[in-house]
Amino acid sequence: MGEQDIDDVDKAILYALQEDARNMSSGDIAERTGTSDSTVRKRIQRLESEGMIKGYSAEVDYQRSGYPLRMLLFCTASIPERGEIVPDILEIDGVVSVQELVTGEQNLLVTAVGETDSDITPVAQKLLDMDLTVADEVLVRSHETTPFGGFVTDDG
Repeated sequence: MGEQDIDDVDKAILYALQEDARNMSSGDIAERTGTSDSTVRKRIQRLESEGMIKGYSAEVDYQRSGYPLRMLLFCTASIPERGEIVPDILEIDGVVSVQELVTGEQNLLVTAVGETDSDITPVAQKLLDMDLTVADEVLVRSHETTPFGGFVTDDG
C-alpha cells in the first residue's frame, strides 16, 4: 500500500487511533469522518491486513512502574547484518525497542530500561558480545509522543 492509496478517511482513522486507540470507538471515528460505523470498521480491518496498522500497545510510563532508567545506546553493526540482528537484540532482557538508522556511523539505536545501573550494564555487555560497537550511551529523563500531524485532514 503506497501513500497515494491513503485517503482523508484513512488518515483520520490513523490519527484517531494514535490519539487513543483503546477508548476510540468506530462510532466516534465515524462521527469525526462523516462516514458510517461499518465503513470505519472495514477501513480499520483493511489498514491492519495491509500492515499499515501494525498492532496496538500500551504506552507504559516505565519510571512510574518502577524502572526509572531509560538508556539510549547508539550502536554500530556491519551494514549487511544491521537489519538481521534486530530480533536478537530485542530478546535481551531490558531492551524495549531497536531502531535501524540509515545515516551516520551509528546505525542502531537500542532503548533499554531498568531500575538501576546494574540493570542497564548487562544490556551494553550483551550488545558488545554480539560484536556491536556501543558508541554512545544517553540517559533519558522523559519521552513523550504525539499523533503524527500528517494524518490530520481539513475535515478534522
